[in-house]
Amino acid sequence: MRIRTGDTVEVIEGKDRGKRGTVIRALPKENRVVVEKVNLVKKHVRPNPRTMEGGIVTQEAPIHVSNVMIVCPACKKRTRIAMTFTAEGKKQRTCKKCGKPLS
Repeated sequence: MRIRTGDTVEVIEGKDRGKRGTVIRALPKENRVVVEKVNLVKKHVRPNPRTMEGGIVTQEAPIHVSNVMIVCPACKKRTRIAMTFTAEGKKQRTCKKCGKPLS
């Protein structure tokens, strides 16, 4: 999976199409990512000793990685990722549109 925690992504499919957000958590075994303020669901929570209050909590649910595209920090466009090698021989992710490395 080429999308990592901290990347800015744009949703390309589903009810939140067009929204941009930061990846909070990446779940590579399930091919899913949790994106900030995207795919919000309501969850019923019971009170427990740590959090005395129960009720209905709104939180982000995982979204499939095929439904998001990474946004290049240099050109600010959603793009695919190319894997290239640096002069030292290290692998790095680069933007397919502008060719600049993604950090």
